[in-house]
Amino acid sequence: MGPPHACRAMNVIIVMYQTSNSKGQELLAQRMVKWFNRLGRRSWLVTSQYHDGHEVVRPSDAYTIYHSDPAVGVPTIRVKSYKAQWPPRRIMFSNFIDVLNDIDREVGIDAVITHSTLWNGPEETSRWVIWKRLLATVEGKDSHDVVYCHMSHYQPPDPQRYGPIERTYRMTWNMSVFPTIFRAADLILAITPIEAEDMISLGAKPDQLYIFPAGIDDDEAVLIDAADPDFIRYRYGMPHDRKLITFLGTIEERKNPLNVVRVAERLRHRSDALFVIAGKPGDQYDEVRELAGKLNNVVMTGELTFEEKASLIRASYINIILSRMEAFGITQTEFMYGGVPIITSATYGQRWVVRDGVDGIHVKGPDDVDGAAKAVEYLLDNPDVRDSMARNARERASEFLFSKVMRELDARLTSIAKSKNIF
Repeated sequence: MGPPHACRAMNVIIVMYQTSNSKGQELLAQRMVKWFNRLGRRSWLVTSQYHDGHEVVRPSDAYTIYHSDPAVGVPTIRVKSYKAQWPPRRIMFSNFIDVLNDIDREVGIDAVITHSTLWNGPEETSRWVIWKRLLATVEGKDSHDVVYCHMSHYQPPDPQRYGPIERTYRMTWNMSVFPTIFRAADLILAITPIEAEDMISLGAKPDQLYIFPAGIDDDEAVLIDAADPDFIRYRYGMPHDRKLITFLGTIEERKNPLNVVRVAERLRHRSDALFVIAGKPGDQYDEVRELAGKLNNVVMTGELTFEEKASLIRASYINIILSRMEAFGITQTEFMYGGVPIITSATYGQRWVVRDGVDGIHVKGPDDVDGAAKAVEYLLDNPDVRDSMARNARERASEFLFSKVMRELDARLTSIAKSKNIF
């Protein structure tokens, strides 16, 4: 372990298993790095060789520090890693405690925030933090402590969402790893109060919980405000006399766009509405494309550039999301900021982000296709209600701007760091 660091700007590392330009957890981690640096901190994203599941750094080049990572444009330290055979969709770091020691020696770590579950980054970071603290006690001398925070982006092991094998594995991870994380953590960052309650039920102390509802990056908010709503209509041949009912997300089973297309099927008689399915292909793409191809009120765009996405937000009349699981819903806050009400399945965090009857309409879960169809018709037939919800949605989303929530988090971390004599 290195000696205590000299007084300087706080160094903050953000730990996430891969990078992405579209996935919510990864985007949030990357934006944290960007905003900590804007607030005068020195911050790096510590991540794997992978971007959206594709290797962007060779193993021989692992542990490379990028001033601006080519894939995501923020300061990044990519470390040696591998794709796990189990659990699915996870990437593991190799010898991560050694890596943390190296980073601490080379750049100095004052605060570390780990993200997600079911992988070894949070587990090994919490062990490293406990080790540092115990070593200081055993050696009887001051050691440079760190502020440790964990953000789970928690998804309950719901039997309707996961099969028995993955569900019980998630339960096992929660029971065996969370206790170590909770022991080490100064703060547990929960994206909604609903998640905070679950963290407490799993063993976190109430005074560890910190609500961090980061939804929309200010830079993207500026682009949404400036976007031309006619651009997306022109680009994809969408007539101006039809109101756009938009799904935006990966075309995957978890996001459940197939049921959105089924809503469109029930409303094919409505000549005033056009359903837009936008996002990159995932595991539900073939089914969605097959059904959408039979309907004349559905347009599929594929993955969009941010210019197209901002234009689509501005052009949309309603955003519809029937997700089977949603910790928060960054995309929903972007639509809300653009003045678009949300029809949502109200799963998990969505029932807190979107207020029923205020910013949008809750239906009875991801399979309530009839309820969603009725909600769409209600807003089509009651434009005054829709416009009132749109104004409320804009106001609500403004509470989740990154500049606001990051200043508040930075102040909390600074206070903890000072109490630990890190500065």
